[in-house]
Amino acid sequence: MAQVTLRYEPTARQRAFHASGAFEVLYGGAAGGGKSYACVWDALLRCLRHPGTEAFLFRRTYQELEKNLVAIAQRVIPPQVGTYSASHYAFRLANGSVMRFCHCNNEDADKLRYQGSEIHWLYIDELTHFRRDTYEYLRTRVRADRRLGIRPLVRCTANPGGPGHAWVRERFVDPAPPGTIIRAPVASAILGRTQVRTRQFIPATVRDNPYIDEDYVFELESKPRALRDALLLGRWDAFEGQAFPEWRDDPAHYADGRYTHVIAPFDPPAHWPRWISFDYGYSRPFSCGIWAVGERGEVYRYKEVYGCTGAPNEGVRLAPGDIARRIERALEPERRAGIAIFGVADPSIWDGSRGASVYDQMRQAAPGLYLRPGNNARLPGKAQLHERLRFDEKGRPMLQVCTTCRDFIRTVPGLAYDPSVVEDIDTRAEDHAYDETRYFLMSRPLPPRTPPTRARKRFDPLS
Repeated sequence: MAQVTLRYEPTARQRAFHASGAFEVLYGGAAGGGKSYACVWDALLRCLRHPGTEAFLFRRTYQELEKNLVAIAQRVIPPQVGTYSASHYAFRLANGSVMRFCHCNNEDADKLRYQGSEIHWLYIDELTHFRRDTYEYLRTRVRADRRLGIRPLVRCTANPGGPGHAWVRERFVDPAPPGTIIRAPVASAILGRTQVRTRQFIPATVRDNPYIDEDYVFELESKPRALRDALLLGRWDAFEGQAFPEWRDDPAHYADGRYTHVIAPFDPPAHWPRWISFDYGYSRPFSCGIWAVGERGEVYRYKEVYGCTGAPNEGVRLAPGDIARRIERALEPERRAGIAIFGVADPSIWDGSRGASVYDQMRQAAPGLYLRPGNNARLPGKAQLHERLRFDEKGRPMLQVCTTCRDFIRTVPGLAYDPSVVEDIDTRAEDHAYDETRYFLMSRPLPPRTPPTRARKRFDPLS
């Protein structure tokens, strides 16, 4: 093959993406950061550097794939380097490597098409458009024959938002500051040893791309606040469709509690009323919030008991009695101090139509655990949370959460609206902490607060 010069001048962020030594990398966080462009170039350069290897580049639908990744590849790959086969959705390179363009529109069925694949380089553009189980399944196909002498890897891009927002944020964004390589040990019972797997989040915004059109920046800045903050600034705590855009998590104010809903842990005064709120789950997580009510009627979630395996929305499958004992262990300090604890829970746990109810089983294991049925009105409960999240003129909300309540902080801010039920939460999400919070807030509802009005000076026509 005659010598061919490939012209590519990556930005500083794109260089960091290409140079990362982590097994998994998430690149992006905002629109206009050159994510898809970097994805195609990274796949092309790896395939050229390692003859006979295969890169699989995914988008959710083939229409997105064709308009984005395929179009970029057709633009940057010279015919001397590789030719595109539209029937096979693949670029076959002159050195024997292949770049395959793939989609998973119907995730349950489409992902199985890659069951026998050997993916050397896995690329997923807009990872937040995919479910976590689809991502985990595709990662199981990332492998290589030893003869190739390569270390397979995973490279992804994403903007905040989309159905996979919560799990992508939890996996890549929240565990460590941007750019940090996260090291997670993975044990093998078959091999009898442990291996360290690494992953990294490399943020990029429109400011990191000197080639972006200024009109595009002006267009992003004109969008509604949540969409603008997500696409322009790459903020993962704000995205289009977010159910609670009021939410603020500002570490700089954990100590003083102003203009943040997350605060430093503290021991509430003994005379403050205490409540627990409970949502039962078996194959899905159970959630119990432990609350203190302050002098103004403001509420603080200062402890929680959450039953999750560590995988999003996957319960620990505990019997009701075992759950009750876990809750009682969390309440031991309050019991020793003689603090009365009120409780409210999902009304369905009192259903005894098929034997002993969940609540009966809990009381049998923990006789001191008293709960009453909560008000399960969904929209009024949601309205109460909105009302409590509002800041007053001094930057104080009526609901705050201690940093130790990690599962509330992980799940509630990431809730989105149901696309088919106006104004309600998408119940397919991990909404268990949210549900028990609703029961608690509906037990002591706040009237709507109106902003203070200035007294108008009376007009005197004779003055």
